[in-house]
Amino acid sequence: MPEPVVARKLNGERLVVLSWSRAILLQMAHPLIAAGVAQHSTFRGGAAAAARRSHHTIGAMLSLTFGADGARDDTLARIKDIHRRVNGTLAESVGRYPAGTRYSAEDRELLQWVHATLLESIPDMYQRLVGHLTGDELDAFCRESAPTLIALGGAPDGAPRTWRELRDYMDDVYRSGALAVGQDARGVAGAVLTPRIAGLPLPGGSIHRLITIGLLPSAIREAYGFEWSAGRERRLGRALRALRVARRMMPDALARWRAAR
Repeated sequence: MPEPVVARKLNGERLVVLSWSRAILLQMAHPLIAAGVAQHSTFRGGAAAAARRSHHTIGAMLSLTFGADGARDDTLARIKDIHRRVNGTLAESVGRYPAGTRYSAEDRELLQWVHATLLESIPDMYQRLVGHLTGDELDAFCRESAPTLIALGGAPDGAPRTWRELRDYMDDVYRSGALAVGQDARGVAGAVLTPRIAGLPLPGGSIHRLITIGLLPSAIREAYGFEWSAGRERRLGRALRALRVARRMMPDALARWRAAR
């Protein structure tokens, strides 16, 4: 396995977690993934469930990126165990998938799409808020991340090893008709974008929502039914600039996860 130098650089940044919501909404645009999440996850379980899920997800990311081999293997085993339990059928037709279509979190096609959405979203957020990445670094991030997809059951020849391979794959998926936003996706998106405590939206939620929706591809944003405008685009730019300035002023002790320091 290649030394994850670039992965540690990117995943060590706390602000990069802001990219995950964009990746999740791209994942949910695949009806089979959306059904699995809607039927088997705690995304609609309220703020407490969201906090627990975030804690476990961040812990898994840190283990996979910074952990020793034993800790990494344990994390992969736990994820695979979860995947084995996530399977079922579509309750209603969505896009090209008729009601009754079977899904499984172990499906190689679905694993590859989940992997690709994160592989694209994480460097994008890093470059917007932290710093520039060279073409070689983007390629290295793809190579460093490929073993995780393969270890989770993804096809070895399906893991992008360069940024160009990633972009070509994502373009192929967008053209293929595999993506279609249905009710499951919209329900999960609502929970992701507007987490609540006692029925009230969490502080900072409007910025989180603005960034997540604003960074989606326009076709996916429209498929979800999210409104967008020149005014929102300007607010997005201001929000990203403010976060970028805040990161530059922030010491690494606050900006980076403890495991990354």
